[in-house]
Amino acid sequence: MPLLTLSPFVVWMTVFLTAPLLLVLIVSFCQRSAYGEIQYVFTLANYSRMLDPLFLNIGWSSFIVSLATTVLCLVLGYPFAYFIARAPKRYRIFLLMLTIIPFWTNSLVRTYAWIMLLRTEGIINSYLLALGFVDKPLAMLYNQEAVLLGMVYTLFPFMVLPLYASIEKMDRTYLEAAADLGANPVYSFFKVTLPLTLPGIVAGSLLVFVPTLGYFFIPDLMGGSKIMLISNMIKNQFLTARDWPFGSALSIVLIVLTLALIALYMRVLRKEKDPEVF
Repeated sequence: MPLLTLSPFVVWMTVFLTAPLLLVLIVSFCQRSAYGEIQYVFTLANYSRMLDPLFLNIGWSSFIVSLATTVLCLVLGYPFAYFIARAPKRYRIFLLMLTIIPFWTNSLVRTYAWIMLLRTEGIINSYLLALGFVDKPLAMLYNQEAVLLGMVYTLFPFMVLPLYASIEKMDRTYLEAAADLGANPVYSFFKVTLPLTLPGIVAGSLLVFVPTLGYFFIPDLMGGSKIMLISNMIKNQFLTARDWPFGSALSIVLIVLTLALIALYMRVLRKEKDPEVF
């Protein structure tokens, strides 16, 4: 009976997850013909090709953008989540709804809304020119800062919600004990609150860092042709260059990185329960 109950889940995971990933893994070791067809001839060239300085620079830029997005979401999201968790219970649902409401609108639509705001003839530049604050429109779009803004805006709720859950369930008696022992609020935050909410910090960072590596539409729309990240490169290999083996190899590397980060998160959780893990 248990096997019969699990069979729909096993079939679903096999058909829609395991089989496609296995196909991508196989293709990553294949060759590309002159006309873009897949030749099932074993090669490691697709992986060794990533050592080219051009692709290493793109990978490094992707890492920097993902790291910057994660840090900004954490710096902005922690006070916001702390405020929600410490707000009176009758206001918490409303404040959480303000965080979740952006999920009700497609992220692509929200990205286009930012373009309308930031472009040269956009709303912000129009008001700045009309009020005399600037003499010419500001270049607020099609640069790395615009991409970073779009990433932070899109992924901010993914940081706030895990932080809120971690802060809300924290036992306040630890803070009271720290205060009784003479610790000031700043010391209590760094020595008590921050360590106790570390699982939420790691979970939020993981939920922000990993999607940032895979979001290709934000760099495409808000960065234009000037910003190339690993997600854009993968998309271009499949849709433009028709180099599926190399695109598959890049995808596999991204998947391995994601699994490594998830493993790190699980290790942090185990460490919280058993300090002897490390």
